[in-house]
Amino acid sequence: MENTDAGDPPSYLTYLVSALFSPFSLDLALAATGIILLLLLSALVSGAEAAFFSLSEAELATCRQRPQRSYKRVLDLLQQPRRLLTTMLVIDNIINVALVIIIINLAIQLNGRNLGFSTVLTIAVALTIAISFFGEVLPKIRATRNRLTTACRMAGFLHWSDIILAPISGLLLSLSNLIERKVRAKPNSVRLDELQNAIDASLTTENREEKEILKGIVNFSTTTVKQVMHSRVDVIAFDISTSYADLLPLINQWGYSRVPIYSETVDKIEGILYIKDLLQHLDAGPDFAWQTLLRPPYFVPESKKIDDLLREFQEMHVHMAIVVDEYGGTAGLLTFEDIVEEIVGEIKDEFDEEEDVEYAQIDENTFIFEGQTSLNEFCKVTGIDPEVLELVRKNNESVGGLMLELFSKIPQEGEEIEIDSYKFIIEAADNKRVKQVKVYVGVTK
Repeated sequence: MENTDAGDPPSYLTYLVSALFSPFSLDLALAATGIILLLLLSALVSGAEAAFFSLSEAELATCRQRPQRSYKRVLDLLQQPRRLLTTMLVIDNIINVALVIIIINLAIQLNGRNLGFSTVLTIAVALTIAISFFGEVLPKIRATRNRLTTACRMAGFLHWSDIILAPISGLLLSLSNLIERKVRAKPNSVRLDELQNAIDASLTTENREEKEILKGIVNFSTTTVKQVMHSRVDVIAFDISTSYADLLPLINQWGYSRVPIYSETVDKIEGILYIKDLLQHLDAGPDFAWQTLLRPPYFVPESKKIDDLLREFQEMHVHMAIVVDEYGGTAGLLTFEDIVEEIVGEIKDEFDEEEDVEYAQIDENTFIFEGQTSLNEFCKVTGIDPEVLELVRKNNESVGGLMLELFSKIPQEGEEIEIDSYKFIIEAADNKRVKQVKVYVGVTK
């Protein structure tokens, strides 16, 4: 048998060892390991996202009862859901970028620096499928079956990730809030202005009623309770200590079907008396405890939008709301009818008495308004853009209040002031309030 000498080719074992431990093979092994680990981490984060945001009330109650740190961390993380979601998205993006870098680097080593379009397309498709299937779909399906267990296992990792990535998450949240505020404020006002202009341009003065209804619909979602409520001074309410004998004449005097009942002051509304509830007790004696018939009052803040309140009225079968200010005191009252009137205009039936008109039109450009006229009604009648008054009205919702703000005092009869192209002249006032204001629209300067 012949022996191999130093000039013979290396053995297969030597070739295999040299191939396995060549620089390229090591790079390939490291890249494969990195891809697998990153896909695993992506799967864990995606599963945690599905688990955290699908926890039931029973599972949250379990977290409150358990003393282990992982359960407490789950509750702590859910205290700021937007921050938690942002942290998860940041981690996902870091993983995706790392995967792209590793795979592109590996492709360059295989094909050289000149990657063709087909190569890039193949990498993109393969990476998308891998991330979507292994990093999103499968882990989320599995996590939703074991929500609480998955959330607890990932709570520690997400807790420390939230701390480490806090600068990035905080910046993204700040930008998101800024954009959200601008989107919420600007486009709506622009759209409303465009709709208002379209209504004015398409309908003539002969279609005044149709124009007012359309404008009411356009402004409906932006109108607040404070703008249309009956103010505190105009609210008719009965004292809860009133005897039944004295109550009946008051009901006949005012003729309302529902009346707020207060204790001591109007700021303490105890309930709402439905007059129909008294019908079966008309024969009761003067000592009848009518207070037992009171229904719970429904309180709403001044800032609530009337479209939301209308929906709540319909769902709760309520027709009256007590409007409260920031201190919990009674600011006014609003009924179902008041909200509907914002669209269709004043509603009167055969039992309504004629009230003092809140405004009178002298000519095309001249109006006289009562001081208690709401600014919402004032803008609809005169066609003044509410934004013209926005900077000067402050918290006032009546024409009289607007005058006090403009003059910075209680003005006297004959005093006048101009805003933009509108002139206001005080027609009647006393030492407490403005009673009547004349308005000239379209004043030329």
